[in-house]
Amino acid sequence: MPDAPQPDDRRLALRVVTMPEDTNQYGTIFGGVILSYIDQAGFVEARRHGVHRWVTAAIDRVEFKAPVQVGDVVNLFATTTRLGTKSVTVRIEVEAERFDTERHVAVTEAHLTMVSVDASGTPIPFRSPPTA
Repeated sequence: MPDAPQPDDRRLALRVVTMPEDTNQYGTIFGGVILSYIDQAGFVEARRHGVHRWVTAAIDRVEFKAPVQVGDVVNLFATTTRLGTKSVTVRIEVEAERFDTERHVAVTEAHLTMVSVDASGTPIPFRSPPTA
């Protein structure tokens, strides 16, 4: 059984270089692209707790503090904040590493509820053996 999550358990879950095809009409990265990265990082963190199918049940409020530019490296850091029986809550912090200065800028953060499910989509305890 995993230990209770600790506040300093933040780890790099995903690192992505942004590309021109991900931009909106203003030349910055679509918010939906960043949300997709957040979802992927949530899966990476949840999977540490069990090699199962994990689905996103909820994402809390996401407020963008700074835009992401083409060429920025987006770093997504994950921390497990709650362990349930069939779900985990994961905090994702997003920062942009500016391509021209390497300065790190806080972009947004979110809390995701990730649920462990079987092949039919029924929630299962994530501490159980993996299913096909």
